Amino acid sequence: MQTLYDAAGGTEGMVALAHAWHERVLADEIVSHAFSHGFRADHTERLAAYWSEALGGPDTYSRTMGDESEVVRMHSGNGPHEEMDRRAIACFDEALRDVGLTDEPLRSALHDYFAWATTSTMSRYHHSADDVPDGLSIPRWSWHGLVGPAG
Repeated sequence: MQTLYDAAGGTEGMVALAHAWHERVLADEIVSHAFSHGFRADHTERLAAYWSEALGGPDTYSRTMGDESEVVRMHSGNGPHEEMDRRAIACFDEALRDVGLTDEPLRSALHDYFAWATTSTMSRYHHSADDVPDGLSIPRWSWHGLVGPAG
């Protein structure tokens, strides 16, 4: 069966989606706060590599850029932020439309992945990034949801 990564256009599709999402969140008055401290010049490429790996593509992110523990730490220690999460998910849905990933069931599977990751793995350690354990693996997502353990 084709992976979500392949169905979304492979590396090119993931880069386009990451770029569209990043543009959307930077324009959002609430979500842009997460980037107010600045961000890496290669943020879009790193995000695309992360999503690629999570959605069944190559393991470029974990092999050359970092692991799940590092990603979760970047998103931890900021207290609960449900409104920001809701808006980030809305920006993702808009980005899907921006890049033409609107056919079902692909759109729903990608939405479900992003919503799950945003409200679970990236929101698990509100109190401190120091609470994030070492050695977490990037969760894998398929057409039917989470594949294997999340961490």
